[in-house]
Amino acid sequence: MKQALEFTPDWFSKPGDSLRALMVRRGIDSQEVARHLDGGMKTLRGLLDGSNPIDHGHAGVLAGSVGGTISFWLKRQEQYEVALERAVDRAAAVEADDWLLLPVPGEKPRGRLTPEKIRDEVRRRLRFFNVGTMDAWQARYGKICKSTMFRASATFDSDDGAVLMWLRDGELSSDLVSTKPWNAGNLEDRLDSIRKLSKLRHPEDFLPKLKNLCAEAGVAVVAKRTPPKCRASGASRLVAPDKAMVLLSFRGLSDDKFWFTVFHELGHLILHGARTFVDSDMYGDDLDECENEANEFASRMIVPEERVEEFRSLSIDRNKMLRFSGKAGVSIGLLVGQMQHRKMIRPDQMNYLKRHWKWDDLAEVMD
Repeated sequence: MKQALEFTPDWFSKPGDSLRALMVRRGIDSQEVARHLDGGMKTLRGLLDGSNPIDHGHAGVLAGSVGGTISFWLKRQEQYEVALERAVDRAAAVEADDWLLLPVPGEKPRGRLTPEKIRDEVRRRLRFFNVGTMDAWQARYGKICKSTMFRASATFDSDDGAVLMWLRDGELSSDLVSTKPWNAGNLEDRLDSIRKLSKLRHPEDFLPKLKNLCAEAGVAVVAKRTPPKCRASGASRLVAPDKAMVLLSFRGLSDDKFWFTVFHELGHLILHGARTFVDSDMYGDDLDECENEANEFASRMIVPEERVEEFRSLSIDRNKMLRFSGKAGVSIGLLVGQMQHRKMIRPDQMNYLKRHWKWDDLAEVMD
């Protein structure tokens, strides 16, 4: 399609918003667009999140791959830059202190801030969060902190700003994941295949398969390490009317913690729909009903209801545990985690049966 698209300027809408909408509307995969761009997927992410301005070369690629004209995309970029600078003018003048409290990815220690550096830092935050005022930020992100779905237990001492930065970074990465429309029933149909992935040892083997299965049900799975002061294990969120996200941090670096988090977040999506949940340690006495339901869902994924009695009578014997894990269809490490949680064994017992990873092992699979 080469004809010009109708364009009504939005006072603070990135060109990436139009790009994302066109890709979804026309069913164009991110890989298809990225392969035409110098820098591939990294460049596409920059175009989507606004950190890479659309130049003439980019505009030609977008016109050829998703539609519109070169002049449309260049005008879209020009309109955005004008709107962004207008928003920076206002924010730097009246809200700079509030904006500078919010962390953003890749931030380094700041020295003395000149007026120009303040503008640069404010601009980074407006672009990253895709809002033009602190009121807009509060409406989109601040309410998550006040919601009962943002679980802050006695052991959850994360800085709210760090958690929300991680969540927003995950949203931006989810833009690159092509999914079918979100459908809870389709996700339920794939649960058995998902739980069997826990038997695969290496993240580079199971994570792509997990992403593909979830994408078929409208769920973008994103793996992203948390920043300092964020102790979240996982999050679930509806990022578009027809697209959900499960964000995973690999916190704990063991298979029992990772897969319990996966099942817990999928449980939130199936049981609790479009609400936002950010989860840290998922056990405790102060959990609300939603968290308890998600925990029970995850436990049933590991030990199916029809095998609960057999599991409760399971002796602390490696061979018997291996046989049971085979019948249950999950990794033995997940059973060890459940036995520890249910106080069938001590927290220091049988940990050698779990699979443990190092951050270096995960470098290739993190988004």
